[in-house]
Amino acid sequence: MSDSPRRLITIGQLAAYAGVTIKAVRVYHDRGLLPEPPRDESGYRRYDAGHAIQLVKVKTLADAGVPLARIRELLAAGDDEFAAAITEIDDALRRRAEEIRRTRRRIAQLRAGDRLFVSPEVADYLARLRELGISDRTVGLEREIWILLQAVSPDRAAEWAADKLAAIDDPAFQSLYRDYDAAFDWQPDDPRLHDLAARTREWFAARGPEAVAAPPPDATITRLAAASVSAFSPAWTRLAELTQA
Repeated sequence: MSDSPRRLITIGQLAAYAGVTIKAVRVYHDRGLLPEPPRDESGYRRYDAGHAIQLVKVKTLADAGVPLARIRELLAAGDDEFAAAITEIDDALRRRAEEIRRTRRRIAQLRAGDRLFVSPEVADYLARLRELGISDRTVGLEREIWILLQAVSPDRAAEWAADKLAAIDDPAFQSLYRDYDAAFDWQPDDPRLHDLAARTREWFAARGPEAVAAPPPDATITRLAAASVSAFSPAWTRLAELTQA
């Protein structure tokens, strides 16, 4: 004798029993993972225990990470085929998990700001500049130049970074740097530039001949950096001329 209506359940009841949404049940119908049930006289689907068991199996595999495209194959597979397919799916999930971990590491590096683009030493130097109250504008210009320097001359850039980290603890250098930062907005004929250039020459002279005669950066990078600075601050361009003179 066929099941009476009282022994059949609605799609909402089926979904609630299996712990899925009604939308999920319909998706499983569309994918051929859950057979369509007969409809009652009112045109509504009515499900039996077989449908509930099949739905639980589908949900279990889906929750385990099995792609929907593979679930039908697994439900029809024998023991050996099932085990081989699960191993294949597990390998794919492991590769995907490693890709996600790499992506998360890159995202974490993005949170680190400067450390994504420059060496730890340069990042420490830029952080010290911020601690001294140097403007974000000036620190940003420094960072851009360091990115170029490290790309072209990584060994020399490491030497310069070590020298900068040593200099940043010198109160005289800190004072010079703050004044350089302020000079960004000065006019190129501002008389204060002469005093700042003289103090800069004195500071380098006090550090000894090695500091004054430090090897210059790559010529192309020097031109690019100079062009960048000139575009932003004519006063800095004039200050460089006065310092070299």
